[in-house]
Amino acid sequence: MSLSGELFDLVASKEISREDLEAAALFTLDAVASAVAGTRTPQGEILVAWGRRIGACGKNAARDAGRRAFLLGGLTHILEVDDLHRESVVHPGCVTIPAVWAAAESGLRESSGREFLSAILWGFEATTRVGMAVGPAHYRIFHNTATCGPFGSAMAVARLIGLARAQAVDALGNAGTQAAGLWQFLDTGAMSKHLHAGRAAEAGLVAAELAALGFTGAPEILEGARGFFAALCPDAEPARLIADPQAPWQLRQTSIKPWPSCRHTHPAIDAAQEIRQVLAGDGRKADEIASIEVETYGAALALCDRAEPKTVYDAKFSLQHTVAAALCRDRVDFAAFDEEARCECAKLRGRVKVAETPSFEAAYPAHWGARVSARLENGRVVSAERGDAMGDPEMPLSSEQMVDKARGLLDFGRHPRSEALIEGILALADGGPLPRLAI
Repeated sequence: MSLSGELFDLVASKEISREDLEAAALFTLDAVASAVAGTRTPQGEILVAWGRRIGACGKNAARDAGRRAFLLGGLTHILEVDDLHRESVVHPGCVTIPAVWAAAESGLRESSGREFLSAILWGFEATTRVGMAVGPAHYRIFHNTATCGPFGSAMAVARLIGLARAQAVDALGNAGTQAAGLWQFLDTGAMSKHLHAGRAAEAGLVAAELAALGFTGAPEILEGARGFFAALCPDAEPARLIADPQAPWQLRQTSIKPWPSCRHTHPAIDAAQEIRQVLAGDGRKADEIASIEVETYGAALALCDRAEPKTVYDAKFSLQHTVAAALCRDRVDFAAFDEEARCECAKLRGRVKVAETPSFEAAYPAHWGARVSARLENGRVVSAERGDAMGDPEMPLSSEQMVDKARGLLDFGRHPRSEALIEGILALADGGPLPRLAI
């Protein structure tokens, strides 16, 4: 039996509760709101202009589900506010939810809101389980969301359109052979990361569509001698793909972002905000800080050690900037990364030093932690530590907080029917129809 077949069997055997459906609805809302907000960015404007030209948005958007999934996936990932699964280091929502949304819009198969959300659960499960199996070396070169994402979008759409087991294995085979996505874009702040999410959403959807028509794929795409693990994963852990089948749905183990920056910066942001509150309570200001030390795990430093960010995207991937912003600004919001904020935080940012600490490295990737220590000019040191970040399963956002976050994103994106969209997505758990998305 192939690993793809075993993965399908594991996912198909899991029971779905009412609570699982409600959680999937909230994650859907988070992803859709992120996509709407993404339209109000320079990258998003380019994607939307392209989408209008080729018919991926507007009145005829549902005709080409693949291109529609590509557009929505790219938009969802732009602002760095979409969900993140820690152990796989995958953003599952930006690949699975756009694929299922586009497939449902296109009418590939009549489905209820519950079936829609069940497909989301399947997609999250597949993409994160593949991500947990790739091994840490993969992440040094490859963007896990891009490479593992096609498996999730294929599995999700397979569930939505009712593929049989053999067809789903074909879909996974053809999705996996399209896996790609490199970190090189970070060197210049290029826009390629958004293509990673869009392409992963599109690849899996198209693979599932073709499988439904009899288009075959390699059943051993994961473990084969010329397959995914052999090609891209020097220290793959294939057993993790199907380990602990009775665990909760991986969607329930996925984190929601409260701040619009790389998730690796979040535990440090949270700790820095605590320090800011302590200093404010003592009548102290951030400009009295003489030096700042950030201790965290190696992967955070590999991606987010950026002492002098030159662009918005640089700043979102900078531990130095995000910690400085959390210390000197009331809110770490979209404005905290623009040119004015980068100038405002420059002096304090220059006082930040970052280092890897064994305890945080040992806990990663199950837990993403950080410690921030601020030394004042008078010699006093104020420290705060986080073993996990706000929005993690250990420190979850409430349903109300998630809805508030979505409402803010929809307002930022100027969606014309925000409340109707929110209500419609949440009603999917009761079997409601897919609401209209004005993109």
